[in-house]
Amino acid sequence: MDLTQEEEIKDKILTRVNIIQNSILLSPQINKSINSIIDCLKKGNKIILFGNGGSAADAQHIAAEFIGRFNINRESLPAIALTSNSSTITALANDFSFDTIFSRQCESLISKDDIAIGISTSGNSLNVEKAIITCKNKGAITIGLLGNNGGTIKKHVDVPIIVNSSSTPHIQEIHRMIYHIICEIVENELTNPSSK
Repeated sequence: MDLTQEEEIKDKILTRVNIIQNSILLSPQINKSINSIIDCLKKGNKIILFGNGGSAADAQHIAAEFIGRFNINRESLPAIALTSNSSTITALANDFSFDTIFSRQCESLISKDDIAIGISTSGNSLNVEKAIITCKNKGAITIGLLGNNGGTIKKHVDVPIIVNSSSTPHIQEIHRMIYHIICEIVENELTNPSSK
């Protein structure tokens, strides 16, 4: 590998470090999300997650962390990724429209005081926006993992967590860091509650 390519790699790493440092400003929103999720789960409610593409994979990743474990062997926590059932998704896309693949599922799966987490790096995914609106109308608490200044979705969610970048890969990388923090603290608090 030549030195020029090594410098390029270093620059790419430093770019990501800067975005991570700027993400410290998101601590209040992350904390609010954590407390909302803990309250939801203590009440016996569930978490619903959805997104497209890489964000669909992130929705499934988060659900797996809650249902399985993050670091601690403990009781399973109820979380559903709406991206997991290809039969449902393709039926809704075919029979209705792709814009309804999440909102239609939310009509029947969301209950009052559930948590709905919509993930969109652009902040403008119409099917995510429609699902968030459906969830709010059903009394759920809505969290948005977003990028690009939050797009149109930020005005609909109760807790917007907006990564300050227009690069989809960078936003996805920070989203993963954020939801790992959320999963870790929620798990710790529900397994070994602090005295705060």
